[in-house]
Amino acid sequence: MASFLPQFQSIKASFDRVIIAVEDVSDLWPIVKKGFEERLPFKKAFLNNKTRNPVLVDELPAEFILTTDARLRSRFPQEQLLFWFREPYATIVLVTCEDLDEFKNILKPRLKLIVQNDEREWFIIFLSKAPAHNDQATKMAKKVFARLEVDFNTKKRERCCKLDMHGDDAGFWDDLENKLMECIRNTLDRRIQFYEEEIRKLSELRFMPVWNFCNFFILKESLAFMFEIAHLHEDALREYDELELCYSETANVGAKQKDFGGLEQGDEQAMLLNPGKKGLTQIIKDDSFREYEFRQYLFACQARLLFKLNRPFEVASRGYSFVISFSRALALHENIMPFCMREVWVISACMALIDATSLHYKDGLASPDVEREYYRVQGELYTLCRTKFMRLGYLIGYGSNMNRSPTNSASLSMLPWPKPTVWPSLPPNASSEVLAKEKIILQEYSKPKHFGIQRKPLPLEPSVLLREANRRRASLSAGNLMEMFDGQANGTEGSVPGSQLPKSNTPLMARTLSSPRFEGSIDQPMRLAEIYVAAEHALRDTISDQNLWDSLSTVEAFEKNYLDLTKGAANNYHRSWWKRHGVVLEGELAAVYHKHEEFDVAASLYEKVCALYAGEGWENLLAEILPNLAECQKILNDQAGYLSSCVRLLSLDKGLFSTKERQAIQSEIVRVANSEMENPVPLDVSSLITFSSNQGPPLELCDGDPGALSVTLCSEFPEDITLESLSLTLTSTDSIDEGAKGIKSSGSVILRPGKNKTTLSLPPQKPGSYVLGVLTGQIGRLRFRSHSFSKGGPDDSDDFMSYEKPMRPILKVAMPRSLVDLAVAVSSALLINEPQWVGIIITPIEYSLKGAVLHIDPGPGLIVEETHDIEIEKYEEGSSDGVGIDHLPSDPSPESPKERLSLDDGKIKLPDWADRTTSVLWVALQAVSDELPKGAPAGTFVSQRLSVVDGLRTIALTLDFGVSHTQTFDKTIAVHFTDPFLVSTRLADKCGDGTFMLQVMLQSQVKASLAIYDAWLDLQEGFAHAGKPDGRPISRFFPLIVSFNSKAGLIFSVKLSDPNTTDQAKELLSESILNIRYTISGCRNHGAHTPISKELTEPGDDDTAKYLTFRSILTLQRPVLDPCFAVGFLPLPSAGLRVGQLVTMQWRVERLKDSEKNAASDNLDEVLYEVTINSGNWMIAGRKRGYASLPTKQGSRIVISILCFPLVAGYVRPPQLILPDVNEGHISCNPPGPHLVCVLPPALSSSYCVPAS
Repeated sequence: MASFLPQFQSIKASFDRVIIAVEDVSDLWPIVKKGFEERLPFKKAFLNNKTRNPVLVDELPAEFILTTDARLRSRFPQEQLLFWFREPYATIVLVTCEDLDEFKNILKPRLKLIVQNDEREWFIIFLSKAPAHNDQATKMAKKVFARLEVDFNTKKRERCCKLDMHGDDAGFWDDLENKLMECIRNTLDRRIQFYEEEIRKLSELRFMPVWNFCNFFILKESLAFMFEIAHLHEDALREYDELELCYSETANVGAKQKDFGGLEQGDEQAMLLNPGKKGLTQIIKDDSFREYEFRQYLFACQARLLFKLNRPFEVASRGYSFVISFSRALALHENIMPFCMREVWVISACMALIDATSLHYKDGLASPDVEREYYRVQGELYTLCRTKFMRLGYLIGYGSNMNRSPTNSASLSMLPWPKPTVWPSLPPNASSEVLAKEKIILQEYSKPKHFGIQRKPLPLEPSVLLREANRRRASLSAGNLMEMFDGQANGTEGSVPGSQLPKSNTPLMARTLSSPRFEGSIDQPMRLAEIYVAAEHALRDTISDQNLWDSLSTVEAFEKNYLDLTKGAANNYHRSWWKRHGVVLEGELAAVYHKHEEFDVAASLYEKVCALYAGEGWENLLAEILPNLAECQKILNDQAGYLSSCVRLLSLDKGLFSTKERQAIQSEIVRVANSEMENPVPLDVSSLITFSSNQGPPLELCDGDPGALSVTLCSEFPEDITLESLSLTLTSTDSIDEGAKGIKSSGSVILRPGKNKTTLSLPPQKPGSYVLGVLTGQIGRLRFRSHSFSKGGPDDSDDFMSYEKPMRPILKVAMPRSLVDLAVAVSSALLINEPQWVGIIITPIEYSLKGAVLHIDPGPGLIVEETHDIEIEKYEEGSSDGVGIDHLPSDPSPESPKERLSLDDGKIKLPDWADRTTSVLWVALQAVSDELPKGAPAGTFVSQRLSVVDGLRTIALTLDFGVSHTQTFDKTIAVHFTDPFLVSTRLADKCGDGTFMLQVMLQSQVKASLAIYDAWLDLQEGFAHAGKPDGRPISRFFPLIVSFNSKAGLIFSVKLSDPNTTDQAKELLSESILNIRYTISGCRNHGAHTPISKELTEPGDDDTAKYLTFRSILTLQRPVLDPCFAVGFLPLPSAGLRVGQLVTMQWRVERLKDSEKNAASDNLDEVLYEVTINSGNWMIAGRKRGYASLPTKQGSRIVISILCFPLVAGYVRPPQLILPDVNEGHISCNPPGPHLVCVLPPALSSSYCVPAS
């Protein structure tokens, strides 16, 4: 079959559609040709694929060819079977006939002869030429067509259709297309079966000596090409995949492969996307395939089908894998191929794939995952092309123009050198080129990085090029012998470079311009410049692509192409999920821009790379990039970025830089910080300055307390550094809304390398738990901050830094609570108008009162006896219990401390011993009252004691305590003062001689023992003493002792005095006054006690100053014998009272005697009345207070009526009538008013009745 290859190739080049044969029996094709061809290509055709499953073909190209055409004639039987795919897929027979006789005698026998071949798919088209107006011709045409259907149609299939030339043909074209698709489908199925059978027969013989891959290839590709013609691209692709697999399994069996190929001019350019670049006759020689061209041919066919399937992403993916695998195959034959053929082919293959796939791919064509994978493969193609291009540039002397970065070093140092049989020789007349190359080599130097950082250049070669080139020029070197006998095993893409072979017989040679010595060498060893020139001339012979050679011709063109390839790789990586690779390659772009002084672009790209390496923790890589970034930022005057880069450099591992280099970086930071900066620059030094709390429990403070917080600062600077200011924020752990609180140092701080302990003043904080927040400060004009926390390990640990926020609190501020309490020492009353000791109990509640100051502000009616010192003593529980125990202030307890204090401007400073001890402070106070108490008649329910307002006195206390007196406690205490006695009077007896026995009852009101030594009564006007004229009681049992809560009585004899007799010598009183001279015995711990001024005087002395005097007013009324008015309550209505009904309340007022003429009244003929009610029980309709006219004559009467409205039902107290201007003693109630009256509920109303359901 190999002889048919030229014809097979020509058929493939000219044949690209389905052939439909037209058998024109009645010469009708010229008439209908236009209508038939207008229907091409066929739309929405359903064909069966290889597995007999229907596949929708959007467009099926086809061509109608007459059977008389030369293209369908003169074919040999063997040729027709081999190229069966180009045979017609259907045959259309065009006939017409006007009568039945012609049909029977002429047309029918001819049709039988035409369709007798069962292998062809055919159907008959009958054209009716009968005009529409000719009924007879129309009927005859129908009869002929009916006869045609009877003779040629079968039960399973209709093979006839009718086309009316003068009628409606809309249904004909659909019928025609259906019949054609059926024929094409049947033909395709039959041919697929034929090819499969033939291929199966050959496949069974593929491991036998008679196997011929050429025959298999022609059959397999014929089947694939037939699928491609039918637009069944998936099946065609599957055939090519199987063909490639079969080739890889069987093509190298035996000695079939005689020539690898790739030695012709232009073969270095990949033909991955051009299957017609070389003909099959050039690929296949003597039943053997040249692998170089054939494998590329198969991939080109696969790529063509993938593009037709609109899957350029799969072309890129398959292409990248093919380039890698085919590059390994090229490495096996590198010694017989032109110099650097492998590198040049990879470059051309990658660029061809990139250009073709980019042209066919559109965004959104595939799913997001597939799209990202597509861009990843594009980036890989760019990267592979970039690496090979750099290798070519290095071989011709452009190595000094390449960035010796870790990325480039890793790519090129693992890429082996080309392995030609003999390294290219230096061409004649190349001395000028060698001289130019030597000048370039001499100008090479390792430029130090910023800050004077010295780094050993990273290699861009697997071994020294000078040694490798001269070794390959040496005759029968050890390296050449090994490659000759074992070249295929080690010459792969990832093989070990020649520099790693045993070196026992090869001396070590440095890279110098001098020629090394080689034992057994025939040719003179080449210098490095000569190697560059020889490689350049050899590449010029290898490369036929002018564009590629132009990119290698000059350094500028090389850098331009290098930038384009790097940008392409980076951009595609950024659009894939390998974004990291894109960032790394941007670092290579930055190096080029840095070299060409485009510092702004270089700085932005360097920052991306540094951010990537810092996030991944590659400190070695950061040490390579950060100095370059810092240099760009310094030139751009980016002070913030420059300082940040310096800090990051110092943060790297100390072993990456020498001490001198680290000191230079720190000096640069200090220089910039103290320079004239336009704006203060903020800087994050979290990696250099860390902080932590000291070991131990957290500092505990109360709400409002200041303190001193001790923290440990860890400095990673290589030298001492001075911080002009330092502040630390505390963050509350209890509330997320609570902002950070800052604390500042009082002065500058010098940080030494390692750990530094410092103390910061802590202002009062809000309650809660606090952890360390952010450390801020200033170096010169540079503001820095640190948010890194030390782990808080042992002091000898060097493991300082942790980027996790510590959970252990450094400060705990207690919730607001009572830190101290102030209370009155006694609750019983003290003597009023006498100096008394008032005890104030000061109770610290788990808090120190050291240095506390108490402010005393007495309230109204209370004065401080400043002439007396203030006493303080320890308070003992139970000291106020019991009664009658004399404990004078002069009797100190021997077990408790006691101290006298002075009052300075209302302030008292507490002693230190009372800081955590409950103590009692005794202050001399006197309650002042100008009013005399009044005695009450016996049996009255109205208390005559001092009211709460009169008896209580308040003291405002303010206690300032805590550190710097930041704690303040305010409290107002109440102290009860009272008179010693409660006085009440009653008439004990009325004698017949007009005298009265007046009994005065004295009840003790203080918690002490009272001793009465004397008492007398000063009587008011209208009364006189009947017994002793000095007003003393008739019984004198003095001293009279009155204990707490006990009573005593005094009896006085009084009589009524004659009002007409006046004593000019005696001053008349308006009220009677009781005078009592007494002493008191009590303890200040229990209540009232001896006044302070009397403490040092004995009661037995004659001096009256040793006694206390109590005075009380007694109200004595003359007996009323003749009342002036009589008030009577008139009876209520007999119907009774009801809630909600008005009722009239009536009172009768009668004057019992004439009014006195000398009475001081302006309205003697009127009387003032007032009705008092309970507002919750009654409502008055009218005035409840007014004047009523009542004549002054005896017996005058008047009735006062008031309308009332009862509000509640039950027994309630009725309204009462009073005469406010008349003394109760002058009113006689006859009859007395009722105590309670009955009020009935309101009567039922029908308005509120609800009918029963």
